[in-house]
Amino acid sequence: MVKWQIDPAHSSIGFEVKHMMVSKVKGQFTNYSADIEADDLADLTSANIDITIDATSITTNNDDRDNHLKSAEFFDIEQFPDIKFKSTSFTKDGDDYKVSGDLTIKDVTKPVVLDVEYGGKGTNPWGVEVYGFEGKAKIDREQFGLTWNAALETGGVLVGKDIKIKLELELNPAQ
Repeated sequence: MVKWQIDPAHSSIGFEVKHMMVSKVKGQFTNYSADIEADDLADLTSANIDITIDATSITTNNDDRDNHLKSAEFFDIEQFPDIKFKSTSFTKDGDDYKVSGDLTIKDVTKPVVLDVEYGGKGTNPWGVEVYGFEGKAKIDREQFGLTWNAALETGGVLVGKDIKIKLELELNPAQ
């Protein structure tokens, strides 16, 4: 098995959630790492993937909201600084995959399926082979203990229950 790493300069891990039931708030995590082993990334079916996201690196371009998300009312980063995903199985569909795995947020682990699109491979200007993938999933934040909310005077709630997760990853051989 070959070890692979995320190229953080060409990757992102982000999310979006409904705000006031009418618009979306988008954010991202700026610090993350992965332990990935696969014989060939063009065929993930034999891969092992462990991704660790530093929850303290959350940013939504609003300091007050970011601090609230880091607080005990949401991610409780003092007690749970990491979000983790560990793959358990892969289903190939043409060039794309369903990647099943265990997602852990705030010490709560639930199964999640990522819809992963294989973007292809290429060779960078330094002769290193790179692979691209885009992954998407939707989770119910309340199942992970992210239950804070506020009722709106006009009905509904401030923060939506469903979180859309999006990963855009460029991988290259680990050094």
